[in-house]
Amino acid sequence: MKQHSVFYNFIMNVILTVSSFIFPLITFPYVSRILLPEGTGKVSFAASVVNYFLLLAQLGIPTYGIRACAKVRDNKEALNKTAQEIFVISIIMCIVSYVLFFIAVFSVPRLWQEKELMLVTSATILFTTIGVEWFFKAIELYSYITWRSITFKCIALGAMFLLVHEQQDYIKYGAVSIFASSASNILNFVYIQKFINLKKRCKLELRIHMKPILIFFAMSCATTVYLNMDTTMLGFIKTDTDVGYYNAAVKIKNMLVGIVTSLGAVLLPRVTVYLEKKEQKRFEDLSVKAIQFVLFSSIPMLVYFTLFAEPSMLLLSGKEYERAILPMQIMLPTLLFIGLTNIMGIQILVPMGKESKVLASVIAGAVVDLVLNMILIPKYSVSGAAIGTVTAEVIVFIYQYFSDRELFQRLFSKINPWKIITATIASACMSVWILKLNADLPVVLIMSCICFGGIYIMSLIILRESFILELFRLMKR
Repeated sequence: MKQHSVFYNFIMNVILTVSSFIFPLITFPYVSRILLPEGTGKVSFAASVVNYFLLLAQLGIPTYGIRACAKVRDNKEALNKTAQEIFVISIIMCIVSYVLFFIAVFSVPRLWQEKELMLVTSATILFTTIGVEWFFKAIELYSYITWRSITFKCIALGAMFLLVHEQQDYIKYGAVSIFASSASNILNFVYIQKFINLKKRCKLELRIHMKPILIFFAMSCATTVYLNMDTTMLGFIKTDTDVGYYNAAVKIKNMLVGIVTSLGAVLLPRVTVYLEKKEQKRFEDLSVKAIQFVLFSSIPMLVYFTLFAEPSMLLLSGKEYERAILPMQIMLPTLLFIGLTNIMGIQILVPMGKESKVLASVIAGAVVDLVLNMILIPKYSVSGAAIGTVTAEVIVFIYQYFSDRELFQRLFSKINPWKIITATIASACMSVWILKLNADLPVVLIMSCICFGGIYIMSLIILRESFILELFRLMKR
């Protein structure tokens, strides 16, 4: 099977990422004004609860499956056997997860109040399980993943405007959101037959996968805890309205994080192959470029959206979400730290077989987030949750860096971030005046984006920054 370049896979993943945030970018301004913070908060709370059961159903397979299948992707028999074993484990855990989910819904009054919404939202567990997206990522079939996802998002976009018209339609909003993000996985279950034969009987050896899967599961548990804990704790301690404010801030942050991590997402199978073949130099060169991309994309975005947080939030969500502006600004530094830990942890330490180090770092972040949420949410509400998230990401970064200090010192020593920082400062200084214009929000954002982005790129070219020059060479080729 033809293998595309990392740059091609990166472009496909960028398109996929952009489509993922264009859907909420188009629908959320419409939905937020109809459902208001309370309605969007209900859906966000339900999704955060279902995510815990989805976590159990996945059992660390999304990451482990990529690594395990990538190692044997050139051996058809071994690939078929490995994929079958992992898929069987996934089905078993899906059933266990649904049993526990229904027990929770029937026994917890807070969940029973929105049983219809909880049931609709839980469909993501089934869709994710049969989607086996880890297999397609392992064989680097990013073209298929991208265009399949875009097709379903376009269908969901039309459904959103056709079905959601009043505040009571929040269940329909939840259903369409699940359709946009997960329903395309139905096609995966059909398409995978082209590459492996799930009906072919193999001697399944499930035990050999359990230890690494459980390590990845523990890692996913800790990650999900501090990614969803804020929303869940706000829902129990405060109100659905507070969850709605936080959800608005998180949506914008997640869109930007998706861009920052778009390159790292395609590296795991390729890096795994390099390490399997003992090609250390190619492994380190690719890792350095990945870190350069994170700095190149995250630093200007966190500065731009900190400066233009108010017009961004008001345009996307409406005046009812003014209380979400400060939490959004507080959590924007996570763009840098999540981007770096995605490369350092998932794309470097995991392929090296050091997933236990990543697990320890994530547990440390989750513990810090839990403690800070308990202290800060009762007093500072949404802003307190944002502070806990940022602090957790900083702790994860520090832990991962010192878990293999020699390697990361060597990698970071090859990178000079000062040209990027200088270009960002110049862009900020020369675009901040746009905030003083008495213009409509779309005009402010378009002008500021063009001004900030144009000056940033021009500054990097003038400074002869190595990554931007390499990027231009790749695009030309």
